[in-house]
Amino acid sequence: MTVRMRFPAGPELPIDEVLPPDGETPLAVGDERIVDFLTLVARRLLAPALARRHPELGSLGFFLRRRELLRAVERLHGALDPQDLAFPRGTVFHIPPANVDTIFVYSWALSALAGNVNVVRVSPRSAAAAETILEVLNDSLAEADPVVARTQRMITYGHDDEVTARLSAACDVRVVWGGDRAVNAVRRHRLAPAARDLTFPDRTSFAALSVAGWAAASPSARQEAVVNFVNDAYWFDQAACSSPRAVFLVGDARRAEAVQTEFVALLGVAARDRGWEVDAAMAVEKRVGVYGLAADGGVTRMAFPDNLVATLDLATPAAAPREWLGTGTFGFVPVAELAGLVSFVRRQDQTLTHFGFEAEELRELARQLGGRGIDRIVPFGAALRFAPIWDGYDLFREFVRLVTVEA
Repeated sequence: MTVRMRFPAGPELPIDEVLPPDGETPLAVGDERIVDFLTLVARRLLAPALARRHPELGSLGFFLRRRELLRAVERLHGALDPQDLAFPRGTVFHIPPANVDTIFVYSWALSALAGNVNVVRVSPRSAAAAETILEVLNDSLAEADPVVARTQRMITYGHDDEVTARLSAACDVRVVWGGDRAVNAVRRHRLAPAARDLTFPDRTSFAALSVAGWAAASPSARQEAVVNFVNDAYWFDQAACSSPRAVFLVGDARRAEAVQTEFVALLGVAARDRGWEVDAAMAVEKRVGVYGLAADGGVTRMAFPDNLVATLDLATPAAAPREWLGTGTFGFVPVAELAGLVSFVRRQDQTLTHFGFEAEELRELARQLGGRGIDRIVPFGAALRFAPIWDGYDLFREFVRLVTVEA
C-alpha cells in the first residue's frame, strides 16, 4: 500500500511510513511553530499575483492570519474552567471533498493549530486551486520549523479501501466531508474504540430577501447585495453546501414579483460582469434538473434568460430544491414572514443568507427553529466564508482533549 506524498512533496511511500511513531506528541495547543508556518502561508496566499489567479484563496489567506489564529486559541482558553487543561487529541485523518478545493486547508489548519499530527487525503480529482495551495505549503516549508514536516502530511491515493482502513484504525479523530454517501462509505472502516468521527454529510442552503428591505435599499446597495449573492452562488459551481439553491421573498406577496424581476435582472448582469460562464453541457444539465423538478408539481413557472441564470417560481416553500440542479439555478417563493420557514426547515439545512432584515428578526427565527436546522444565518456574501464554528461544531474545540485537574 503506497500513497503519493503531496506535502511534504516527495516520492510515493508505503502507508506505514506516512504515519507518525506511536506516542509522538511534539506539538502543543496553539504551538507557536505552527502559528508561524500558517502565518507565512497566509502571506503567500494573499499576494496580489496569486489572488488574481485564484480569488477564492484570498478568504483562506485571511482565515490563516496570525490575529485570527491567536483569536481562536484565546477563545478556547477563555471558555475553559481554571481546572481544565487543553491538549492535542493525537492523530487526525481528514477526508475532504474534491469539489471544494479549499475546504481541506480549513479543517487541517485548525487541527494543526490544536497541536495534532495530521494526515489529509487530497483527492486525485482536485482542481487547480488545490494544486496551488499545495505549492504554497511546500514553498513555505523552507522557512518553517522541521516539526511541521514531521507532523503534517498530505497524501493522494485512489479509492483504496486498504489505505483508508489503515489510516482510520490509526487515528484519534476522523474528519469526513463530502455528503451522505461519502460518510457512509468511510464509516465501513472501523475506528479505534477511543476514536471518533467528525462528519459533514449532505447539507442544503437557502437565501432570504426582505421585500421591504429591498424597497428601502438604495440602488447601489441593491447592486452590492446581488454581487455578494453571486459570490455565494457561483463559486464552486453552486455545489458548495453553503451556496443558496432557493430565494425566499419575505413580505408583501403583491410586491414580491417586482422585487424578484429586478433581482434576477441584476443577477444576470453581475454574474456576467464577474466573469462567470456556464458551458453548453451545464446548460443542458440545468434544463434536465429543472424539468425533473417541475414534473413533481411544485413549479408554477420557469425561465431560462440565458445560460447563466435559470429561475423557478415555486408554489410553496416545500417545493424549494434541496438537490443541486446545476450552476445558476434558483427557485423563488414568497412567504409572508420569516416564521413561515420554520415548518420547512430540516436538520440537513445549513446556511441561510439574508438581505434587508433587522438583527432581532433573524435572532427570533433562530429561536423559533430551536436548533432543528440552519446552523448559520449570515449576510449575502458570507455564505462561503469559513469560520471555526461550522455545521454547528466548534471545530477548534473538537480537535483538543480536555484534562481536568482538581487540587
